[in-house]
Amino acid sequence: MTFAFVYPHLLAKVEKKGRTKQELHQVIDWLTGFDEKKLQKFIKDNVTFEQFFSQAKLNPNSHLITGVICGHRVEEIENPLTQKVRYLDKLVDELAKGRKMEKILRSE
Repeated sequence: MTFAFVYPHLLAKVEKKGRTKQELHQVIDWLTGFDEKKLQKFIKDNVTFEQFFSQAKLNPNSHLITGVICGHRVEEIENPLTQKVRYLDKLVDELAKGRKMEKILRSE
């Protein structure tokens, strides 16, 4: 599956709940280190999630992302790529649910 395919769904999810594209990009940047320009390149190039996350510099506090997504605890997912995708899902869910940005962008 490609990031370009999923991205519009992520954006629609947060915008439907009153959040912004900029907030979504802030969350993605926090998790991956990718700025707006890099995100647009990934979308244009139709990169897979494997390619997307292989280039990411995962935030050192990403291990603080916990909870259930799609019926699975993200901290217990063994496949590294699946876990990273679910980290993104979890952060987007929190953004859509109105959680404060300070809480979404975890710090120890």
